[in-house]
Amino acid sequence: MAQEDRDRLLALSPDPAFRKAINGLFLSGQTVVPLRRKQEFTENFLGLSTGYLADAVIGFFENGGSRCYLARADTLKDRKTALEEAIAGLTTLTDLDLVAIPDAMTLDRDAVIQVQQQVVMHCGKQGDRMAILDAIPGSSIETVKQQRLDLLRNQQEPVNAALYYPWLRNSQNRWVPPCGHVAGIFARSDAARGVFKAPANEEVRDALDLEFAIDNTVQDDLNPAHVNCLRSFPGRGIRVWGARTLSRDPNWRYINVRRVFLTLGRWIDANMRWASFEPNSPRLWVRIQRELSVYLERLWQAGALQGQSPQQAFYVKCDAETNPSDRREAGELITEIGLAVAAPAEFLIIRIIHRAGGIEVSS
Repeated sequence: MAQEDRDRLLALSPDPAFRKAINGLFLSGQTVVPLRRKQEFTENFLGLSTGYLADAVIGFFENGGSRCYLARADTLKDRKTALEEAIAGLTTLTDLDLVAIPDAMTLDRDAVIQVQQQVVMHCGKQGDRMAILDAIPGSSIETVKQQRLDLLRNQQEPVNAALYYPWLRNSQNRWVPPCGHVAGIFARSDAARGVFKAPANEEVRDALDLEFAIDNTVQDDLNPAHVNCLRSFPGRGIRVWGARTLSRDPNWRYINVRRVFLTLGRWIDANMRWASFEPNSPRLWVRIQRELSVYLERLWQAGALQGQSPQQAFYVKCDAETNPSDRREAGELITEIGLAVAAPAEFLIIRIIHRAGGIEVSS
């Protein structure tokens, strides 16, 4: 997957001035505006939004993002309806990786949950993108845990979303939702290592303080609840300290594991279209297995997959067993792929053993 195809933030805002600025600067009626530099936003849109869009976009670029989209919503409708309809309008876009809705935080709690549920459903249906969600401002430990439960109502697994807590204070001395900053960290981590690296233990730039201090006790409570914390460490700044999705399925517990599969899906969609309408025969099956195996072996060599050999890291099966005659007659071509994705080292365990001759420390 190309760098720019992994580096996406979709920021939605129904601000009235936002539509006016877009109509004046871009083609009339255009609903999605690409940005490649922070200056493109600050020169044309800064000061126009009364919500959190500007903070999110600037935080995205400050933290390493290199390309984002702004999507406008219908300003003639109320904010909740406008945001939900804008989400529904994203289905035609094929190069999104991350979706964030900072201005959902301008709504009341019930409306926030409904809009966030909508974007989680959207990401699940599209199957190629992940939502970065903000905790509701002022949330306690218990209320942010309840927010996670509320978001999961009526959601199908896997849940392509991650929740971050708490809010941060940026260089403009504003308390803002962290989604834009976190999306930039995703992009920065992707560029440095790849989507298989968990976007955690990364410093949050343009963050001066946190709404609530998170210590080990709070972390130990929120981490099993799949709430990703932002934490301040002496001498190390404010860092993302969590890498869990909202999924209840343990197979999709970690963000990087889920994103490896999402990235693979986008790669297949972009690079395997040639197989459409080809004769569904053993010759085609062999070619598909070969091309997929080459791509997956590169993932293994990069460290995305476990195993001492490619055979231990993945398998690709496209043959008569996966493609029986009734499936072929129905026009279907079925390929089965298995991956042993490397999970993150989430906990560092240090053993201290006291012996008569001294102390032994191991990790």
